[in-house]
Amino acid sequence: MEKQLYRASLVLVVIGLLVSIYMTIYKFTGNNGMCLGSGDCSTVNASIYSEVNNIPVAVIGIIGYVAILGVLLLENRNSFFKKNGALMIFGMSLTGFIFTVWLIYVEIVLLNGAICPFCLTSQVAMTLIFIIAVVRLIKNP
Repeated sequence: MEKQLYRASLVLVVIGLLVSIYMTIYKFTGNNGMCLGSGDCSTVNASIYSEVNNIPVAVIGIIGYVAILGVLLLENRNSFFKKNGALMIFGMSLTGFIFTVWLIYVEIVLLNGAICPFCLTSQVAMTLIFIIAVVRLIKNP
């Protein structure tokens, strides 16, 4: 079971990272064709909520996913991470999940239901990473 949770986390982190990279490229190029026909994607990406202190949310996503990926990869290679990795991933994914809840609120309430399919993919990935992190932490306190 632990291996399956670990692998699922890896897959979800890679998906989230790829989406964040894609959305960062879109943010910097402004190429609306990258939205694949979703007007909500460009609405979200052009909003004031698409940046935090002039840092694109997608870049923050890249940083978060890379940090989680790094801990996941080090869990089997380093005694410190083997002992503390589950707790570290829980903390990072909790932070990502709280940020995800905020972004969902922004899309639904503040941007009048503008749901970006790429953002939604990242939000689902982070939510599942958080759920898995909780399960892993409970199984290996």
